[in-house]
Amino acid sequence: MIQEILIVDGYNIIGSWPELQRLKEIRLEEARDRLIETMAEYQSFSGMKVIVVFDAYYVPGLGGKYLQSKLPVYYTKEKETADELIERLVTAHIGRRKQVYVATSDMTEQHVIFGKGAFRIPASELLVKVRQVRQEIRRTIDTEASPKRNTFDSRLSGDIRDKLEQWRRGN
Repeated sequence: MIQEILIVDGYNIIGSWPELQRLKEIRLEEARDRLIETMAEYQSFSGMKVIVVFDAYYVPGLGGKYLQSKLPVYYTKEKETADELIERLVTAHIGRRKQVYVATSDMTEQHVIFGKGAFRIPASELLVKVRQVRQEIRRTIDTEASPKRNTFDSRLSGDIRDKLEQWRRGN
């Protein structure tokens, strides 16, 4: 079985998805949290391992890896770009029985990850996939939430049901 891994260029996706773009204008932290929440939901339903990377190029410090909503979230080190970290993660995860995808609309990054053996998912395509997963989740919830009647006659064939109905009527 092939393990699928999706590495998400966080700020690139935030800048590309209309809802997150609007949210970023109000509060960047809120947009980040919403993306992480969305990707955690996507990971849970799709079965794909998702990693989110945020660029902290101008932020002093060591960067780091955090687990948020069961999702690995990486922040780059000072003077390290998200692209550099994504390239390292691709190299670390590429291997037998693994398929690595990178979600970004950055054309330069797409060319680099192709060279390392990963596939790209443009931001717009990832948004479509996320929306499909949400619809599938809603359908599953609606199906499980709808009252199911487990009646005896629903298990009978039509012939037997007709025969029992005739007996009931005295025929």
